[in-house]
Amino acid sequence: MLTDLLKKSTHTVVYTGAGMSTESGLPDFRSADTGLWENEDPTLVASTEALNRDVEKFFQFYRERVLGVKDCKPHKGYDILAKWEREGIVQSIITQNVDGFHEVAGSKKVMELHGTLQQVHCQTCGKTYGNEMYESEKFYCTCGGKLRPSVVLFGEGLPEDTFMQAVEESQKADLFIVLGSSLTVTPANQFPLLAKENGAKLIIINLEPTSFDPYADIVINDQKVGEVLEEMDRYLA
Repeated sequence: MLTDLLKKSTHTVVYTGAGMSTESGLPDFRSADTGLWENEDPTLVASTEALNRDVEKFFQFYRERVLGVKDCKPHKGYDILAKWEREGIVQSIITQNVDGFHEVAGSKKVMELHGTLQQVHCQTCGKTYGNEMYESEKFYCTCGGKLRPSVVLFGEGLPEDTFMQAVEESQKADLFIVLGSSLTVTPANQFPLLAKENGAKLIIINLEPTSFDPYADIVINDQKVGEVLEEMDRYLA
């Protein structure tokens, strides 16, 4: 049973993907028909090339994304994960998501593999600002440099320090829980297998089956992540 594994674990790592965000009302990137990249070519609006060559389109695309994040809020599942961290049940979270909702909900040890839309920074001097700059249509730093969201753009690699921290956490895990990820994006999808190879129990909770399901000890499909977390939390109480 899920809660039995959680109670026995001494180092639980949670890995979250788009399914965690969509339950808060945020759009997915890759879902057929509804995904963001169905309507936009990411290389034209969300890349380093767009930032340098078509900056006004870049600014407007990411302003809409910032406003989208501000229109939504973390669902109950985020609060449960933050509570579990405070209680020592969960040791860390690795996330593919850029909404920053784990931190908004109160989680502290979060590895954001693709950065966050909660802040922007200057492309020139590196100074950071809150994302209200984009909300107010202020796209330039006091130094005159362009402000960009603190996310990984197309054409950039994942932040090395964050990636290596996620590797270390995966290797230390004795329980690794995947929440709302199709596990199709490399190299981030290797963390569950890394944990499994190092002796961890693997749980995958996702609406659709994944290609990694055969490696998991427990698989839950056709149920929302938030609902599963609430159910688990009731059993832990």
